[in-house]
Parts: sequence; structure tokens; C-alpha cells
Amino acid sequence: MPNALSLLLGRALLAAVFIPAGLQKLMGGIDGTAGMIAGAGLPAATALAWAAAIFEIVAGLAVLVGFQTRIASVLLAAFCLFTAFMFHNGPITMPDFPDAANGMLTLFNQIMMFKNIGLAGGFLVLAGAGAGAWSLDARGAKA
Repeated sequence: MPNALSLLLGRALLAAVFIPAGLQKLMGGIDGTAGMIAGAGLPAATALAWAAAIFEIVAGLAVLVGFQTRIASVLLAAFCLFTAFMFHNGPITMPDFPDAANGMLTLFNQIMMFKNIGLAGGFLVLAGAGAGAWSLDARGAKA
């Protein structure tokens, strides 16, 4: 597969995680996100939820179209690592849930943590490689 095509597909697949997540937050998920943020002990949970939603959309779109890709990729890698260790690290214990259900929630949470770590790795690779020939970064370099 040509390098330009693999970088384009990689950017699209990475962006496909963040753009819908940010839109979902804006379309009614802010309260749930704010609750998760508050539950982690962070201040200004609602403001942080809005910031996360906007960041996910803007940075996701930047990666998708290949605009300031290295910067957006480093920021998204940091975001992935922060969320992995802040929100997906540790057991889940829901009151009145059976032990087996809490065990499955804990397993799911661990999977989410390692998914975020893997995404951070993908973003760091993209930061190193750049957006590729089929990107706004490449068009800007030619101007």
C-alpha cells in the first residue's frame, strides 16, 4: 500500500474514534461526561466535559484532513494517556450489582485503558510520520 494511502486511512481511522465521541457529548452526553469527570475528583466537571467534547471534534477533524497533524497527534496522544489512567484504571464496583457483573465492568474498563494506550501509540507514530501527501499539511508545504 502506498505511504500516502496508508497515512490517509490511518488518519481517518484514528479520527473515527474522536469525532463521533465529541459529537455524542455535545448531543446530550455532557452530563454523563461531567459526572464521570466529577467522579474522578476533577474540578469544574461541566466545563471540562465541554472542553473535552470540543477538543475531540476539533483535533479529530485536524487529523482527518491532515491539518497541523503533528501537533494534533501529540495532543491526542496525551489526551488518550490522561483518560486511560484517570478514568479507566482500576476496578469498577457498582452498588447492588452481582460480583460477576462488576467483574465484567472491570474487565471492560481495563480493555478501554489499553485501547487508549494503543491509540496514543498510533498518534505518536502519526506525529513522527506526518500527515502524508494527501493532507492539508502537504498542500500548505507546496504553497
